[in-house]
Amino acid sequence: MYRFWGANGAGAVRAAKDADNQEPTAYGGIDTPCRLYEVLLQCGWTAQTCAPRLRGQWSTTNPTLGQCSITSFLAQDIFGGEVYGVRLPNGAYHCYNVVDGVAFDLTSEQFGDEVLCYDNGVLQQRQQHFADPDKYARYCMLCDNVRACCGQ
Repeated sequence: MYRFWGANGAGAVRAAKDADNQEPTAYGGIDTPCRLYEVLLQCGWTAQTCAPRLRGQWSTTNPTLGQCSITSFLAQDIFGGEVYGVRLPNGAYHCYNVVDGVAFDLTSEQFGDEVLCYDNGVLQQRQQHFADPDKYARYCMLCDNVRACCGQ
């Protein structure tokens, strides 16, 4: 059912607990990466949240296109862990998550049948990515979309 890279292992990842050891409520009902993926497919990813350079190619048949960094940082908000990047031939990084040793890439489908090599990923810094005001605005929009979908 889940087509993203690492989906089998991602079932073991759970939402991070808050200071009182309670499930966070900011994204109510999202307790696993698989559930986050379902919500993103339903109402998270849009043409407006897609990277501007890829927006003209975005479609509902390829909703993960241009969504990697903002999706990875949203997943980090919910599950903790780190965001890593795979260096692409064009020099850019494609982001994915590693939580408690479990790696998953919610946006891997944008590459079709191509399987990226996730070995030796480079740690990605939120402040570096969000120094770009457009990317930060797209991240905020994605967060808002997911919260709305969850009734928040």
